[in-house]
Amino acid sequence: MSSETATLSPDQQRAADRVIESLAGPGAHLRADQLTAVSALMAPAARVLVVQATGWGKSAVYWSATAIRREGGGGPTLIVSPLLSLMRDQVSAAERAGLRAATLNSSNFDAWSAIEGELRSGELDVLLVSPERLANPGFGRRVLDALAGQLGLLVIDEAHAISDWGHDFRPDYRRVSDVLQTLNPQTPVLATTATANARVTEDVAAQLGDDTLVLRGSLARKSLHLNVIDGLSPIDRYGWVAQYLPSLPGSGIVYVLTVADADRLVDAIRSVHGADYPIAAYTGQLDGDSRHRLEDALLRNEVKALVATSALGMGYDKPDLGFVVHVGSPPSPVSYYQQVGRAGRALDDAVVMLLASRADDAIWDHFATATIPDPDRMQVLLDTLGGADGPMSVPQLESSTGFRRGRVELMLKQLAVDGATERGPDGWESTGKPWTYDQEHYDGVLAVRRREADIMRAYVAGRECLMQLLTSSLDDPAAEPCGRCSVCRGKLTEPLSSEVSPELVRTITGSLRRSALALEPRKMWPGGVFGTRGRIPAGLAAEPGRVLAHADAPEWTDLLAAARRGDGQALADLGDAAVATLSSWVREGGIRPDVIASLRLTGTVLADKVADHLCEVGRRPRLTVPVRPGDGAGRDATGATEAVYWRDHLGEMPDVAGQNVLLVVDETSSGWPITLAAAALRETGADTVLPLLIHRTV
Repeated sequence: MSSETATLSPDQQRAADRVIESLAGPGAHLRADQLTAVSALMAPAARVLVVQATGWGKSAVYWSATAIRREGGGGPTLIVSPLLSLMRDQVSAAERAGLRAATLNSSNFDAWSAIEGELRSGELDVLLVSPERLANPGFGRRVLDALAGQLGLLVIDEAHAISDWGHDFRPDYRRVSDVLQTLNPQTPVLATTATANARVTEDVAAQLGDDTLVLRGSLARKSLHLNVIDGLSPIDRYGWVAQYLPSLPGSGIVYVLTVADADRLVDAIRSVHGADYPIAAYTGQLDGDSRHRLEDALLRNEVKALVATSALGMGYDKPDLGFVVHVGSPPSPVSYYQQVGRAGRALDDAVVMLLASRADDAIWDHFATATIPDPDRMQVLLDTLGGADGPMSVPQLESSTGFRRGRVELMLKQLAVDGATERGPDGWESTGKPWTYDQEHYDGVLAVRRREADIMRAYVAGRECLMQLLTSSLDDPAAEPCGRCSVCRGKLTEPLSSEVSPELVRTITGSLRRSALALEPRKMWPGGVFGTRGRIPAGLAAEPGRVLAHADAPEWTDLLAAARRGDGQALADLGDAAVATLSSWVREGGIRPDVIASLRLTGTVLADKVADHLCEVGRRPRLTVPVRPGDGAGRDATGATEAVYWRDHLGEMPDVAGQNVLLVVDETSSGWPITLAAAALRETGADTVLPLLIHRTV
């Protein structure tokens, strides 16, 4: 169907105009391309895929189609949407469009019964659910039963997530295609996305059906001024944000790659501009109310910026967002385009900055392989399910297979996509359907992800117009030089510069190094192959401890690297930092140690040298916790497996009867060696064990 042939009846046109005017003001109406989509959805069994730039108005299509169908006696619209924040915005938008909408999610459990009742009675025009919620067997059955035979329209928002060729593939989203099989085949389906290249578009269209109408437009964003700076050190990137944030237009988002980075960067900015500077961290670890509060604060320009992980991404709509800064690059030009697309929707000019680093490569490699199945492990999981007497829970499978819980959950969902497993009310079961590893397919997926990483390297290097490179990566046939980016103009958007004040960086470094993190002791034994499960007795537990450096904390990166090489000054600086941390710890009510012991878990001298320094300054006796030779528990070992390893590889404990022991540990991610060493020291008579971990890795 072309825009020339797209038509609505007079009544349908009036319903659509009423919706658009309520959203965009008097006199507003559907554009020709939007009208094409809405008209197509009026046909029985229609399948429409809309691939258009952020801000094009995809939601206007499904609100208009819903209003027309409801006025014509059709059933409600079901929208599958990825984020709570997006659902909340969509409920508000639907109400502005004169539609009654509700969402069923983890934050409104108490309202589920009432909402499901309104759905059955026909009072609701729109229901929004997440793909994860819809994949839940009990929930999905109730909702689909309530809609059986009367669903007016199915909308799959952010539809690129259906495809494992996409940058944000989610197994639960892929299972949305199962919903299509349960629908009345006459129910129209609309899928929308701003981030799908030709391959993803083809895959999604094939899942929708052979007769899918694909409406694809230009993806270039004329309001965005793209900039890139490469070569700053990790701590210099923090300094750049702190230095230039006040001069960026309006309010915006500063994206980081990890939760720890979000918290640290907020602390860094406040160390320069003061504790009251209007900025906050936004991550997936916040509860729903906190996320809503911060989203609203940014909408109202009450904060200069949210320092956010990708948790603040798809669907967040602030038309006047003035800037987006990335501290570290996403692994895909498609995901990068999706995030920078938050800026400048209703502005003539918005600033986008990427602060790149060669350290990003390791993160790209992780994301490239993180969701690729291991066929041997998949078979172990299937054999475990097949040999069980009944359904198994994820913790049971973790214990039985020795695989980490997060990996087990992902594997189960991937197997469910292929029909080899299914989740019932009592747990997961094997369907008995044979499963084979599609080597060619996953080799292709991996090749695509690595090619996308190469595109990001080209973007960082500025090999061509930045907007043209991004839109070309999405196979936009209209991709052309933008004339606005730092490559086209040969300079950064004023008043920005790549220069960072050394004094400001020193201020940030000193402030962050003084902020040791708490190290909470483990409270439960792991069970499984460890053999013991349950609470760790108080008489064997460690005290709450401290961590000097967490993960790739930029204030520690260079110092740790030099100290591991044996650099004398770096080791002395690390020792001084440990002294300052211990002093602060004691002042805050911590227990003063009687003896200092080192636990060396790696081939470095960090634990020994820091313990030596603490003993010299504090005039305390020095001990060593011995470790028997071994190859380690393995990078992917479960907590139970790692606990067994350290139980068997810690040597005979020194005599510490009646002593408060400061245990200096060089490096660990899980904390199990600390837990086991503390229990062993307590068994020999230590009154307390106080862990001081130099580097907590991930």
